Order: sequence, then C-alpha cells, then structure tokens
Amino acid sequence: MKKLIQIQKKIIPEVLEVMERRYLILKQISLNEPIGRRALSSKLELSERIVRSEVEFLKNQDLINVHTSGMNISESGICLLDDLKEFIDEMMGISYLEESLREKLGIKKVIIVPGNADEDSLVIKDIGKTTCKYITKIIKNNSIIGVTGGNTMHEFADCLQESKKYENVLVVPARGGLGKEVEIQSNNIAAVVSKKLGGNYKLLHVPDNITKETLESLILEPEISKTLKHIENVNVLIFGIGRADDMARRRKMPKDEFDYILSKGAVGEAFGYYFNRNGEIVHETITIGIKLENFKSIQNTIGIVGGSRKAEAILAISKIKKDLILITDEGAANKILELI
Repeated sequence: MKKLIQIQKKIIPEVLEVMERRYLILKQISLNEPIGRRALSSKLELSERIVRSEVEFLKNQDLINVHTSGMNISESGICLLDDLKEFIDEMMGISYLEESLREKLGIKKVIIVPGNADEDSLVIKDIGKTTCKYITKIIKNNSIIGVTGGNTMHEFADCLQESKKYENVLVVPARGGLGKEVEIQSNNIAAVVSKKLGGNYKLLHVPDNITKETLESLILEPEISKTLKHIENVNVLIFGIGRADDMARRRKMPKDEFDYILSKGAVGEAFGYYFNRNGEIVHETITIGIKLENFKSIQNTIGIVGGSRKAEAILAISKIKKDLILITDEGAANKILELI
C-alpha cells in the first residue's frame, strides 16, 4: 500500500488531495452531526464554496444526509470511513507513527487518531469511537469487562452502539468511587456499557480516601465481596490514564500529600496508584477495586487517553504492562516520541 501511495503522489497527486479532503469532511460530519455548512467550513478551514461543492457530491453519493437542522453521515458514509481508514492513515503518516510509538514504548499495539485533544475536544470523541470499534472485535460471550471513570471513558460509553450479539457479559467498575460528577464515575460507566452490550453489571459504592479500618470492614460486606471477586476475574479492561497532578486535585488530595507525590516525581495515575516516569509506585491511595497485580495479568487491557499533556502519564503506564493496547491521539504520540 505504501508503494502504491508513493506512485499516486507522483503521477496523480490531485486524486489523493481530493480523497483526503472528502475523508476529512466525512469524519468531521460524523463527529459533529448535525452540523451546518458554515460550521463545517470553519472547522476544516475551507472556503464555503469548496465545502458547498463537496457536500453536494457526498450527498449525491448517498454518503451524507442533509436536513434543515444540519448534515449527518449515512450508513454508507460510516462504512466508507471504516474502509478508507487504513489507506488514509498510511497516506497521512499515522500508520508509521503508530508503529514508531509501539516500538519505542515496547507495548503490544498502538492506535492513533488524528489531532490533539488538548486543542480540540472532539478528538476525545474520536478516541471513544475508535475504542468502541476495537473492543467489539475482542469481546466474547461470558466476558467480564472492567471499566474506570473519567471524561474519556464517559465518551467511550456514550459512543458505544447497542448490541445483542454477546451472551452472559458482565461489566464491573474497576474501582469504587462516589462524587459530584456522577456521569463520569466508573459505576455509571459500567451501567451504561452493560446496557449497550445487553449484559449485566455490578456496582461498587465505595468512596476514595477512606480509612484502612473502614476498608477492611467494607470488604466483608457480601455484595462488595462478590463484586470484588468479579473484578479479580476481569478479562477485558478499558481504562483512562490520568496525569498525577490532575487526578490528585480531582480527588481533593491534601496539599502536603500533593506536594509529596510531586516531589517524588509522580506523573501518572491509574486505579489509585501514582507512578513516576519509570512506572514505579510513589504513592497509593486507600481504595477498593482492581489491584496492580490483577492489572498486570489481565489478558486484554486497553488504555485510552488523549492530549500531549498526558505524554508522561502514558510513558509511566507503558512501563508497567508490556501487552498494553494504547488508543491515543497524534498530540500525545508526538510528545512521547519527543520525550523519549
């Protein structure tokens, strides 16, 4: 494919330019639907004349639908986006970036979406959609799926399409948590994902930062104990990767503790553990849920994260689990390679 693209660039470069432009228009419509021509023109930095012409072509090909409320992508358009992805990724250099990052991190697989979530919030939606496509290929009957909380995980759950092709699927929160932002808590995400997959779910109503005595007491509760057994048997884990400072602030960590973990070089957080850039634990919060030894042994582990600000956090997690599947964006990928 790479050789074919090089030949096409030399002989008929205008064909590739048109293909890339139409692909990007379809992609933006799928992420922003319903969207008007003017808004689409602004997002793609194309003239309204060009957008009008391309929209007319895509409409005539039954790839998009045009309504008074705006444009949305058709089923044929969705299929075409999927079919073109590998070719466009190769053409835009994303395939090369994926392989370079995979080799540098020494992990199992890297999937990269265009853009930088720090600059464009819709990139997170693209990461969510890409994660949905990937996990629907690896989920099997009788799977136990673990999920964490966070904005990226919430986007993934929201993008997931309803399906009834799986039997006896159980979804569990990878850790407990109660807070004001209920929609991004792992309990809520577990409930949404299980509904979309036609499965069942278990909840873990346990707050962070409890005392050790309270933790030991809660573990003895029959319902919590049963959920923890399921968590130990998770065979598909989808989790978000957070910066240490961001997660500490979100969990209202005391200032002296916050200063301590940063002084120890904490850059990333997952499952209540704070890691330095080498993947070493510098701090552990008292919480219920998945333990590090469980994390290391889970067969299918998918970390989803976007934005160049998360580069060091991704580096830390990749040191811990070498069979990790990472779904991220160009911003994070380029920053990681720069740091390495």
